[in-house]
Amino acid sequence: MDVTSALTHLITGALRAPFKRPSPDADFPRARLTLPGVRVDLSRLAAYERVCGFPTGESGLPVTYPHVLGFPLAMRLMSDRAFPLPLPGLVHTSIDIVRHGVVPPTDAYELAVHIEGLAPHRRGTEATVVTELRSRGERLWESRSTYLARHHTQEAVSGHREERRPAPALPVLDQWRLAGDVGRRYGAASGDRNPIHLHPLTARLFGFPRAIAHGMWTVARCVAAHGTSGSVMVRARFMAPVLLPGVVTYGADASGRFELRDSGGERVHVRGEVRGVG
Repeated sequence: MDVTSALTHLITGALRAPFKRPSPDADFPRARLTLPGVRVDLSRLAAYERVCGFPTGESGLPVTYPHVLGFPLAMRLMSDRAFPLPLPGLVHTSIDIVRHGVVPPTDAYELAVHIEGLAPHRRGTEATVVTELRSRGERLWESRSTYLARHHTQEAVSGHREERRPAPALPVLDQWRLAGDVGRRYGAASGDRNPIHLHPLTARLFGFPRAIAHGMWTVARCVAAHGTSGSVMVRARFMAPVLLPGVVTYGADASGRFELRDSGGERVHVRGEVRGVG
């Protein structure tokens, strides 16, 4: 995994942003990027496990880790001149993951990433990015991530608002005090060095009062607390940013649902579920 390439693509995407014209009807890159012979850097994996709360030295990769391996390829696609959504301000809104059994950390893999399509959203346009991890032709892991580019839509102009009933809170199992360096530690382990996660000063340039936690860190931390084994599916929706430093509550129930809320329990940061698959 080339950690520096994700930062390079982030800079390239920022330079091309003024020329982007986001629309659900826009064309997008159809290429399927593949990278053979991918091997896991075990020291970086250990750093990832520590910052996310996974046990170290397990026989299989954490279920969220292949997203880290595929991130540079996804950034390459989304920073491409032909990708119609501007990379700065693009919001990771959801991820669905399926792991088909144990994924050993010492094997070599083939990564493949492509853009599945664009879709209208009440706040703009969403792109769906698909990542797959294969070994000897067998698909071991796959994910679908949605990324939102906010822009004016017909619904926004007409004043339409989607009605939502707040879901009841799940039983609180733990409270986590998050240090101010969580974004920097996760960025070093994952290669995602977006400035909104690294320092209050750089976060303020994008409208945040403090640095915010990576969305993929929040879901990984919840999944680590829940625990997974074998073939499993993870679904998560990112609802609101987590400011660093801060205090959050982790809730879950016996059905596999989980959520992360603020310390008062009023604001939901991430909501998801974990369940086995046959």
